[in-house]
Amino acid sequence: MSDRPREKLLERGKEALTDAELIAILIGSGNNKENAVDLARRILNDINSDLIQLSKLNVKELMKYNGMGEAKSITIVAALELGRRRRYAEIPKHKSIKCSNDAFEVIYPHLSYMTHEEFWILLLNSNNVVIKSERIGMGGINSTTVDPRIVFKQTLDNNASNIILCHNHPSGNITPSDNDIRLTKKLAKAGEYLDIKIFDHIIVGNNNYYSFADEGMM
Repeated sequence: MSDRPREKLLERGKEALTDAELIAILIGSGNNKENAVDLARRILNDINSDLIQLSKLNVKELMKYNGMGEAKSITIVAALELGRRRRYAEIPKHKSIKCSNDAFEVIYPHLSYMTHEEFWILLLNSNNVVIKSERIGMGGINSTTVDPRIVFKQTLDNNASNIILCHNHPSGNITPSDNDIRLTKKLAKAGEYLDIKIFDHIIVGNNNYYSFADEGMM
């Protein structure tokens, strides 16, 4: 049954399948030495069975595996992108932020699959309801550039009262860098002059996060 994942799904339900078996259904076939399940297992083994890391692989990277042609690789990328969009769709359109985890849940679908750093802000009204999520800057693997003028222009243009800063660390290490700390202090100080409160700075890793507010850094 392990090499017949479609039949297993029909007989026992989708929950009974392993990650490798689900991927095998997507790719359909393996190569001349491996069936689809074995090929899927090998791909997962190379990324420590981390589906988030799998979602960061692009078509060309998947095609390096014997048996993974362009069509199969595109299927995997598309399926994981649907999963990301599904998680984003589950977030209420007007979510109230009551704690750092609420902010993480809003920003995670935007940042979790990135292989480069991006800087976003959550714009909140006076009741801490999210008005808008806005990307402010994009960078490389280890850093991104943020222009404070753009941060506060977006805040004022959207009549937001409060901000939560957000960015990702593609490495998965959520410890803030010295630059992260300096930037947070700089933006918080600038916000004081405009009577705009920066509640938190969330660093997104691999399904986890660091909150400046929770750690007493705000």
